[in-house]
Formats: sequence, C-alpha cells, structure tokens
Amino acid sequence: MLTKEKRAALAMCAILCAERSKKKKRLRVWTSKWLGKRGQYGLSILQRELEVDDMRGFRDLLRMSVADFNCLLERVSPAIIKKDTHLRKAISPRERLSVTLRFLATGETFNSLSFQYRIGSTTLSRIVMETCTALTCALHEDYLKTPSTESEWKAIARDFANKWQFPHCLGAIDGKHIFIQPPPKSGSMYFNYKSRFSIILMAVVDANYKFVYASAGTQGWVSDAGVFAHSDLKEAMDTGTLNFPPADTLPSTDAMMPHMLIGDDAYPLRPDLMKPYPFRNLNTDQRIYNYRLSRARRVVENAFGILANRFEYKVLIIFACLCLHNYLRDHRSDAYVPPGYVDSEDANHQLVEGAWRRERELQSVSMGLARNPSVEAKKQRDVLCEYFVSPAGSVSWQDDMV
Repeated sequence: MLTKEKRAALAMCAILCAERSKKKKRLRVWTSKWLGKRGQYGLSILQRELEVDDMRGFRDLLRMSVADFNCLLERVSPAIIKKDTHLRKAISPRERLSVTLRFLATGETFNSLSFQYRIGSTTLSRIVMETCTALTCALHEDYLKTPSTESEWKAIARDFANKWQFPHCLGAIDGKHIFIQPPPKSGSMYFNYKSRFSIILMAVVDANYKFVYASAGTQGWVSDAGVFAHSDLKEAMDTGTLNFPPADTLPSTDAMMPHMLIGDDAYPLRPDLMKPYPFRNLNTDQRIYNYRLSRARRVVENAFGILANRFEYKVLIIFACLCLHNYLRDHRSDAYVPPGYVDSEDANHQLVEGAWRRERELQSVSMGLARNPSVEAKKQRDVLCEYFVSPAGSVSWQDDMV
C-alpha cells in the first residue's frame, strides 16, 4: 500500500511529465506568428499579383519573364516538392524556386529574405541550396554541356565566322574572380592580388554569349595561365578527347588552319589556342590581327558581365547560375538581357559599350607568365594575321580601328 508521501511524489512526477510533454509540443509548432501568415502576406503573394497585373515588375523581381519562370518551375518541381505534415503545410515548389531566384538575383542576406517571404532564415538557406542543386541537375544536360562531337564544335565555329568574322574559332576563354568567405584555416590560399579572398571561374563562351565549358574552385592567387595549366580542359585538349574538328582551309584560301579557342595575353599560345601579339612595336598587320581577335573575344567579357550583374555568386551555387544564364540566353529573354545590355557596334563598326559595363563587374584575373609558345603556334598566328589583311579575310572597316 502506497504511503501518503509516495502518492504525493507520484502525483508531482505526473505533473512534471505533462509539463515537459506540453513544452515539446509547443516547440514543434511555429515559434513566430508572422511566419505562419506566409500564405496571406509573403512576397510570393505579390509575385502572383505581378504575374497578372505587371509583367515588367515580375521581370524586375526575378530577372525573367513569367513564361520562363513557369517553364523552369515545371522542370525542377519534381525534385523540390515536399509533403505536408500534420503540423504545418509544406513550402510549395513555386515559393522555393521564387526565393532562390530572388536570392541569386539580388544577393540579399537570408535574414532579409526571411522577412520578405515569411520563411525562417535557417529553412530558407536550406531551400536555396537544395533548389540550386535541383536547378543544376535539371538544366546542365541541356544548357551547360560541353560539345563532344565535331558537328557541335563546327556549329560554334560557323557562328563565330558569321557574327564576328573570325574563322575556325571554337570559343573564347577567360577567367574571373568570385569573391568568397575564406574556408577555415586556409591562410592566404584564396587571397588575391586585390587583397580580397576569391576563387577563379574559368570558362569558354560561344558566339552567342553562352557558356560551353566552366571550371570553378581554383584559389584566387593563381593566374589565368596557372588555372589553365592545371585544368581538365587543357588535359582534354592535349589528349584530343574534346573531338575538335580537324584542320581545314581558311575560307577562300588554300591555307590550312586548325580549329582553336581564343584568349587574351594571359593564356599560352598554342595551335589550338590563339592570343594577341604582344602589345609593343606592332606593325599594322599585327594590330589588325589583334583587333580582329579582340572583337571576337568580347563575347566572353560580355557573358561574364551579364552573369555578374544578373546573378550574385556563391561557391556552392555557381553552376546553378551558369545553367540559368544559358537557359535564359536560349530563351532570348529580354528580361535577362534587355536591348543595349551587351556590347554592340554602330553603323561604322565602332564599339558601343553595353550597359553591363556601367554596373558592377567581376574582377579580372591577373595576367600570368605564358611563355615559350611553340614555333608551330607562332607560324599559325602569322598565317591568321596574313589572312585578316588579305582580300579573302579582311573586313572593310578594320583599317579604321587600328
């Protein structure tokens, strides 16, 4: 038989257990009432209004049209949809994609976006990373796939020849710094010459400002030449696994010429990678060659410029940004690249700088020491130089540009 004291102790234990159970239940529901009103007042509600009443406002919000957003949503929804629970309603794929695109477009902090979308900042950060992963998986096969056949490379070469009057060009290569918070205990590994921490994005761009190859992650102190020297791109070029088209004659001539990438002076001169003549003691023909190469190489500067001013960079989401860039370029989105945003030429072929150059821009990588070009590569550059001043390869305005 229980004594009076034991009955009192058991009763007290029962009360304490009940209080603990209530406390646990309270912790499992919304901790802030304003978060629970997302379906009434969040930015996603404004987004739906803009879809109907203000298309321009929608474009300013997410950097794309309603049609582009809905097409993108259809692609990624299966990977980011979540089930409702008995405690709360799941955040919809539409909201998840919207907040991710808003983050990429503005670079706002998770705390700031938390108040706009009425989503907890910790939950929001997880949503962004999950959605970026889903975007990369859904888009990279169609929008960020390096060409692997001769026909695919030849299509790029035709565009360069038609749009930029540079034959046999398979892409323009360049590298840019992406500023980061340095990893713990990394010392000066990511510290670049501008006294900031960064990694380097090296990319190849086609004639339509689309990325056809990208590599990110090299420490910021490395030069362009150093990044290229240790890249899988160089290894693939050395071993011939990219299936570049074989050498062919330059248009309207008998001169044989390999197909090639083009880069600035930071890159090594190779038969499959042409760069300018050194900018000193140049004759007229060499200045014309440099102009023609620079004119074609502007596509990579513009592609980086569009990307930097339309999407904010973070290390874990860089390839999601690249996929989105190519997706929107394929869709010819005026919301993403409005008229006058990229470089153009006037009736006299004078450069008209695009609007992106007046906005913030990625920092260029410092020039490294790309020395000892092969004799074959030097001869090839000379052949191109002669071609650009010959009747077969010249353009009517080039003499006025040097």
